[in-house]
Amino acid sequence: MFLEPHFKGQRSGWIEVICGSMFSGKTEELIRRLKRAKIANQKVEIFKPKIDTRYDEAKVVSHDANFILSTPIEHSSRLLELTEGVDVIGIDEAQFFDEELPDNCQRLALRGTRIIVAGLDMDFRGKPFGPMPNLLAVAEYITKVHAICQHCGNLATHSYRLSNNPDTVVIGEKDAYEARCRTCYHMGNILDLRARPDRKEKEGAKERRLA
Repeated sequence: MFLEPHFKGQRSGWIEVICGSMFSGKTEELIRRLKRAKIANQKVEIFKPKIDTRYDEAKVVSHDANFILSTPIEHSSRLLELTEGVDVIGIDEAQFFDEELPDNCQRLALRGTRIIVAGLDMDFRGKPFGPMPNLLAVAEYITKVHAICQHCGNLATHSYRLSNNPDTVVIGEKDAYEARCRTCYHMGNILDLRARPDRKEKEGAKERRLA
């Protein structure tokens, strides 16, 4: 379990990142840390991307229905405007934010603010997701949490999409995704390509465009 670091004689800001697949408890851990900060009488503000309205427009809600009030924002630059005098900043679903999020988090940390960020480290293709890899590179503390594979029961590290939607950002829950271990994730993709040759062609065309 993550325990807050303590610095004697000076105020110091830092960045913590909680990452993992879907259903791994990222938001649950974020809420736990933020509630501890509130118990310590620290001034706390929580933010989430405006596009994420799965459970509530203004609350950060975990899959276990725990929640904490938050402020939805469209761009990470708003963090600099809305957090003057704040001790601890929580950010949920960081993968959906803009690429400037890591730089803005560093600016806030230099102010002496503790930043706690939660997000998916990989998208449904198993690729680094949005600003998360750069956040992981500059964070002082990283916690990788794991779900349970819904096929074999081993530790799950991947988010497997159940639909054929090729868009990177598709907001969904258990009706759209499964948590899978590395083996079950790749076996599922192989079976999908065999069953859907059109999907294989689309994936190949997209890779050629990106090359």
